[in-house]
Amino acid sequence: MVAFVALLRAVNVGGTGRLPMSDLKAICEELGFGAVRTYIASGNVVFTSRKSEAAVKSALEKRLAAYAGKPVGVLVRSAAEMAQVASDNPFPNAAPNRTMAVFLDRAPPADTLANVRGQKDEQIKLGRREIYVHYGEGMAKSKLVIPAAKAGTARNMNTVATLAKMAAES
Repeated sequence: MVAFVALLRAVNVGGTGRLPMSDLKAICEELGFGAVRTYIASGNVVFTSRKSEAAVKSALEKRLAAYAGKPVGVLVRSAAEMAQVASDNPFPNAAPNRTMAVFLDRAPPADTLANVRGQKDEQIKLGRREIYVHYGEGMAKSKLVIPAAKAGTARNMNTVATLAKMAAES
């Protein structure tokens, strides 16, 4: 069994994509995942499975689309990968609530940094399948646009660390 973290896109954020975490847990259990636990209401779930990452992603996306009546993006990482995302944080001395990892399905495109708009004091670094962003003054007033991030979903480093810990314990 492998421990996985699944991150759902646009769930319970800004009034869109309503999905009670109890329903997400039940869906994961219906799919045969074990030791299912959710974390906060923004679509984070930790579980174990014998399936591959691709099979987990496909099964969850299919089942969530049936539930929601529209596609729901799912980004999946193994426990080891989630721990790596946390340890690879290029801004370890920055406030973790102002530092985000944008999770993608594949490596960020080569032109990711060239296509950034509205950058002020934000710092951006590319990871394996992530884009790290430190928002110096916070996200509230930021005008930062990272087109490559549109296909992903972001979590702050506090959430990344908690999910990595939960997955390691699974």
